[in-house]
Amino acid sequence: MPGRRVLITGIASYLGTELARILEEDPAVEYVAGVDTRKPRALLAGTELIDVDIRDPELLTRIPDTGVDTVVHNQIVRRPGAGMSARRAHDINVIGSLQLLAACGRTPTLRAIVVRGSAGIYGAEPAAPEFFTEDMARLYPLRTRFQRDVAEIENLFGTFARRHDEVACAMLRYQPSIGPTGSTQIPQYLSLPVVPTYLGFDPRIQVIHERDALDALVAAVRRPVRGPVNVAAEGTIGLTRMIRIAGRPTLPIPSPLFGSATGAAKRLGLLDFSPDFQRLLRYGRGVDTSRLVREVGFRAHFTTVSAAEDYAAARNTAEAAA
Repeated sequence: MPGRRVLITGIASYLGTELARILEEDPAVEYVAGVDTRKPRALLAGTELIDVDIRDPELLTRIPDTGVDTVVHNQIVRRPGAGMSARRAHDINVIGSLQLLAACGRTPTLRAIVVRGSAGIYGAEPAAPEFFTEDMARLYPLRTRFQRDVAEIENLFGTFARRHDEVACAMLRYQPSIGPTGSTQIPQYLSLPVVPTYLGFDPRIQVIHERDALDALVAAVRRPVRGPVNVAAEGTIGLTRMIRIAGRPTLPIPSPLFGSATGAAKRLGLLDFSPDFQRLLRYGRGVDTSRLVREVGFRAHFTTVSAAEDYAAARNTAEAAA
């Protein structure tokens, strides 16, 4: 029997490169391709690299030619990096997704799409439920540009799924990740010399360990489901306790001054506190992972607390060796 054929967008990211590496070694997968204008983070001997911008119309011919049965959309910008404007991030998120779906519509062999989305669609609210379930995405207004981008992306893929019953389209709503690579906002925040917090607030934070984030993506590729699925570690942790585990001092700042203080951190090149991240630090967010466990068949190895402890241990080891 022929094996699975998988294409990954954003293959140059940590998760994209590692997913390709795992699929290369999977005997059930006969072909892996990656779309990106950057090189993968590691050598991928068995992956075909397609050097094309996700917004480029060239995608309309390149993807159908691969004959893939599964597309993993891993190229959603959560926070614009250095030299990337908010407008460009929006174009990659929305125009890129539109172009990808147009290519998917021309790929008759396609049977599954897995999107690495964001639990940021729920927002961070003072009166939020303890844990958001997948049907609560419209419980509160979309307050930030990133939330609106994510909502538009979900709408695009939802419309595609309704028009193409033969394709199972899964929207994985990831909580922020944490881990030894330290490349995302939570570990960067916890590595600040003094960690700012909102005076009078100690929100519940839920994360997912970067290794579990990868394993959840692999599980969703191997067992495609339809619709949104929350992806997170079990349990939550108070922000103050998380910072204490990281071994950093806190600097409580009154709410009206928080934006000015974090703006100074951005100018110093320490961390760009996005509007979504600022709201998370003030109100927190938890999501229910029952569907992830029940239907995708994946349960995170690390809890939120043990993920924070593993990050702190890895960083302490790295600092001691430096």
